[in-house]
Amino acid sequence: MPDVKAFLERQRAARPWLDHLIRAGGRYQDQKGDYFAAGITYFSVFALFPLLMVGFAAAGFILVQHPDWLVSIHDAISKAMPGNLGDQINELVTAAIDARARVGVIGLFVAAYSGLGWMANLREALSAMWNQRHPATNFVRTKFKDLVKLLGLFGMLAVSVGLTVIADGAVTGAVLTWLGIDDVAWVSVVVQVLTSLLAVVATWALFVWTIARLPREPVTVRSAAAAALFASVGFEVFKRIGVVYLQAVTNSPAGVTFGPIIGLLVFIYFTARLLLLATAWAATASENEALAFVPPPDPVVLAVSAPPASGPTLAEAVALVGVGAAATLGLGGLLRRRRERD
Repeated sequence: MPDVKAFLERQRAARPWLDHLIRAGGRYQDQKGDYFAAGITYFSVFALFPLLMVGFAAAGFILVQHPDWLVSIHDAISKAMPGNLGDQINELVTAAIDARARVGVIGLFVAAYSGLGWMANLREALSAMWNQRHPATNFVRTKFKDLVKLLGLFGMLAVSVGLTVIADGAVTGAVLTWLGIDDVAWVSVVVQVLTSLLAVVATWALFVWTIARLPREPVTVRSAAAAALFASVGFEVFKRIGVVYLQAVTNSPAGVTFGPIIGLLVFIYFTARLLLLATAWAATASENEALAFVPPPDPVVLAVSAPPASGPTLAEAVALVGVGAAATLGLGGLLRRRRERD
């Protein structure tokens, strides 16, 4: 049978990218990347509901200032929902708008709590991929840093989403129509390519900031740039697959009910795994492994191979005395006969 291990070692020696990939996968597994990804998914979904509460509260304040919009929403719900279901949903919408202040305050508190938990889990996961051994710090100071990083992440996310919206086909189509060049075929193709690249660049910038600045001990941006490019391309592929998935599952009532929720869970989980794997790739680069933390060796334990010798028992001592006395008497008799003979 061929020696698979030796063959793999030869391939790793001949192909540095393969060796780097195997080292990154090993770092990901050693630091329990799947468990961290599951934790990120849980806190992401947990933080989603209070954010929706805040969004509903904000929408309530806006609709109160524009009653005509509220009437249009009620009419649309009544037409879309059969029978009394539309009236019931309209009552829920009205109740939510009336309780907008209370819902908003509760949502903000719960969102802050869940958001800090999400950020703490994400930062611990990224620090683990970098194999960082950060010392324990003050709890309040740690939470304050997590809050600052959370706000910074939201800022970067807003920039990325804004650039993605600009790169959206509907937006670019409206701009081309306004300019009067929407009927030129090659212009539309060029714009689509450029906007897709813009979306990748926006996602790349977000991943660079996440990989380089969110760990407990920040690393250089250069170390995260290549890994973030890999993550951003994979993320764009996931987004395209997500669009196809949603189009496939929304053709049935069960798909409309459960499809988006399942798709959201899967999307967040695989995105978290992609981010952590990209971080492990950056952390196992040659220039970073030279600066990695090396744990001290285990203490040496000296084990005694044989039990120490103990003194003879009473029976053994009596036997030894007897043997010694007999030997003495025998030796004395031998010497006495020799003298008599002489």
